[in-house]
Amino acid sequence: MNDNASLASPNPPQARAALSGLPYRLVQDGVVEASAMTDAVAATAADGGGSIVTHLIHRGAATARDIAIAASSEFGVPLFDLDVLQLDTEVSSLVSDKLLAKHRVLPIFRRGKKLFLAVADPTNHLAIDEIKFQTAMAVDVVVVEDDKLQKAVEKLLEASESKIPAFSDEEGMELDALETSDGAEAGGEVTSADATEDAPLVRFVNKLLIEAIRKGASDIHFEPYEKHYRVRYRMDGVLKEIAQPPVQLAGKLAARLKVMSRMDIAERRVPQAGRIKLRISKNRAIDFRVSTCPTLFGEKVVMRILDPSSAQLGIDALGYEPQQKDLYMKFLAKPQGMILVTGPTGSGKTVSLYTGLNILNKEDTNISTAEDPAEINLPGVNQVNVNPRVGLTFASAMRAFLRQDPDVIMVGEIRDLETAEIAIKAAQTGHLVLSTLHTNDTPQTLTRMVDMGVKPYAIATSVSLIIAQRLARRLCMHCKQPLDLPREALLKEGFQEADVTAGIRLFAPKGCDQCTDGYKGRVGIYQVLPVTEAIARIILTGGSAVDIGKQAAAEGVWDLRRSGLEKVRNGLTSLEEVNSVTVE
Repeated sequence: MNDNASLASPNPPQARAALSGLPYRLVQDGVVEASAMTDAVAATAADGGGSIVTHLIHRGAATARDIAIAASSEFGVPLFDLDVLQLDTEVSSLVSDKLLAKHRVLPIFRRGKKLFLAVADPTNHLAIDEIKFQTAMAVDVVVVEDDKLQKAVEKLLEASESKIPAFSDEEGMELDALETSDGAEAGGEVTSADATEDAPLVRFVNKLLIEAIRKGASDIHFEPYEKHYRVRYRMDGVLKEIAQPPVQLAGKLAARLKVMSRMDIAERRVPQAGRIKLRISKNRAIDFRVSTCPTLFGEKVVMRILDPSSAQLGIDALGYEPQQKDLYMKFLAKPQGMILVTGPTGSGKTVSLYTGLNILNKEDTNISTAEDPAEINLPGVNQVNVNPRVGLTFASAMRAFLRQDPDVIMVGEIRDLETAEIAIKAAQTGHLVLSTLHTNDTPQTLTRMVDMGVKPYAIATSVSLIIAQRLARRLCMHCKQPLDLPREALLKEGFQEADVTAGIRLFAPKGCDQCTDGYKGRVGIYQVLPVTEAIARIILTGGSAVDIGKQAAAEGVWDLRRSGLEKVRNGLTSLEEVNSVTVE
């Protein structure tokens, strides 16, 4: 009878005797039935090893929570909740990815020479011993729930060096064999074979570059920090984080980008500049202007994406109001004079200049440009990269242009008095000169040139048109939503009384799968100021930027704020966006 009772028992002694460690304790405490545990042990052995705990959970024999509580109680090991933990990559990197994947354990904390290890099975002495040996540290374990541990380890491994995504080739592009060159005359092609990095890293970098082009990004930022690394795209003027490679890859990523742009990979102490031409198809190549800067935790790399197709958009796509466009076209058609485009970095000055050059680029016109560096390649235009180290400055390049029968000269930027004086002389002697200055608006441009040392009479007789500009994000046409504001608020924002009385329909961003935060693309906001006789007299008499601004307003010239409000009134952008790029 006793034998029959033993056989009828849910946990017969024979079954319990065949078990050891955590399985034995779970059966003994009644958390798992003996038959289910025996099946789990057999299945684990058939799979060539693995976690018995995982088998039990998958078979529904017990919950991860119940197993963790039982293990903590039986073995006197603290129970820890992984949901409240923020993983420290510096600590997790102490254990190799191979051991993490093999034993499914997670280093969570370090105190001196002691490492705290999260485990689902505290009797897994093999894992503990191997990690002790690899790290040369004492190991204390804490028990965690198996399902949470599995997710945490998988997340860590996905972000590790050995798990760089093996991106698939899309649209016929081989990610590990993209053709690149440094864009220089003597520069040859750089292929993945030129780099010392492994193929996954090469494909990862190439994928980032291609995705940036597809998403219309203007810049890519590779940024190393003490405990993490991030990659951000600037899309529509706003930075967005798109990847977090492991911080251990910081050096390799910087080295790969420096190899592609023909920089000195051994020099990490000083900033460097380079260039990449990425051929993504037989008929299309994209240029990248690359800059490195040493930071506390490695080299930050920023890449400016220079798409030649942006110069082919045409003036109608840039966002000029009809009267502004007419003024620009009028002064482009003049045989001499100076057209200046002003604004902060990233405000679209280059596109405006290249659009003008593209209009002037005809068989009967000799165009030469001096740039630092040439951002967009324009066939038919003689482009020169200035190189101060060998004496090729903006000023020396312009002197050379004037000896080569020019019709149109473009100077990338007027930075000093010498360049300004040569540009003015060229504009006074029968040449059309285009250039840029870094100022906030058009009146300040004229006084800025005076501050540089240019004679007022030279400015008044040479500068013919000044364009100040900003870029505002364009509202997504698929999801923009109406916005109601009271009359007083509209007047306070600067809308005209007549417009408010007639009724203004404003829109705000919403966000959908077709856009980014309710915006898609950007539109230009412009102040186009012709230097009239009245404004020239103010310059000659030493008037201030305020005086010039008042005269411009009297002549009907819209300032940047007024132009921005017009874009809002037309439903192209939001009032919030205009407020962020213009002064009320």
